[in-house]
Amino acid sequence: MLSVLARARKSLGHLVVIAAAALLAACVPGAAPAPSGGSGSGKVQVALLVPGGSGQASDEILAKSLESAARLAIADLKNVQVDLRVYNTAGSPAQAASQAQKAVAEGAQVILGPVFAQEANAAGVAVAASGVNVLSFSNNPDIAGNNVFVLGPTFDNTAKRLAAYAVRQGKGKVMVVHDRNTAGNLGKAAIDRGVRAAGGTVVAVASYEFSQNGVVSAAPSIVKAARESGAQSVFLTADSSGALPLVSQLLVDNGLSSANAQFMGLTRWDIPSATLGLPGVQGGWFAMPDPALFAQFQNRYAAAYGEPPHPIAGLAYDGIAAVGALSRTSLQGPLPRDALTQSAGFVGVNGIFRLRVDGQNERGLAVAQIRGGQATIIDSAPRSFAGPGF
Repeated sequence: MLSVLARARKSLGHLVVIAAAALLAACVPGAAPAPSGGSGSGKVQVALLVPGGSGQASDEILAKSLESAARLAIADLKNVQVDLRVYNTAGSPAQAASQAQKAVAEGAQVILGPVFAQEANAAGVAVAASGVNVLSFSNNPDIAGNNVFVLGPTFDNTAKRLAAYAVRQGKGKVMVVHDRNTAGNLGKAAIDRGVRAAGGTVVAVASYEFSQNGVVSAAPSIVKAARESGAQSVFLTADSSGALPLVSQLLVDNGLSSANAQFMGLTRWDIPSATLGLPGVQGGWFAMPDPALFAQFQNRYAAAYGEPPHPIAGLAYDGIAAVGALSRTSLQGPLPRDALTQSAGFVGVNGIFRLRVDGQNERGLAVAQIRGGQATIIDSAPRSFAGPGF
């Protein structure tokens, strides 16, 4: 999700960072440089750009977890050797650009990371002439395109999945309720596209100032508009760290709930887990990766490293999984763009995914409903791009 509480210097596409217990800077292997254009060692050379070196504990934790997940993925590959080299960006676009150039000069055939959108954009521009692609961990579609891909879950992917399910369930008349800020406006646009693509109709749109007073003032008129429009679903852009607890409760207090107009969320309503207990979200729907696959990853990661993975560490595993699937034989030069965007896609710890030619991604998501404070899967994540859910 796009965090509305991101640090100002990284406000563009900053993924939500949840602190873990341990702190360790990501290491930079000291292997000798290989000639540009390929490792020349029978391996595929991958550069992993992480936010280590910024001096912020959350960045160091994230850097460590991304590297650990990538190494776990490498250990799982069969008949593929990956030469992983880690580069610290310090959370700086300028350093991300220089590190990307250094990685390519040392023979990187593909770049995984960085996390933050401004860094990923800078890295992509810096190495564009080399033909090396950047598989960033950002979820900001604004930076996608040319040689930059986003691996993070996008609003469009979630909106499309939930809208399609709502239409199939006879709840295709949708009201959009969004925060009056950048993330809310982007979410509103994504929902509109998703509903129309699914064959539904946006029957009403309401917004609120992103403040406590703004939500309180807007709630009665939102409920009135939902009733007058005949909305069968109410699609909320709010997230757990922002307005979701308040806006969902005030809608219920004013007489609107999933009992009379299905609530749906553009963000994860199970993170943090305390969100599941909110009275206003009971009965609501949200989308999430295949929980069984991700639970396996969490358990294996904890067994290997003695601590849980960072919430977005699975993206590093997914990136290595994609590289491994394309590297069954020794490759010279950058991993080709047409191979990265193959329609069959890949399988990672978050389920199936594929990279689109516009630099965005599609992921196989499950639909969950909150019942009695717990998330219950009501429509399983697809296991192929030919099945239901797409």
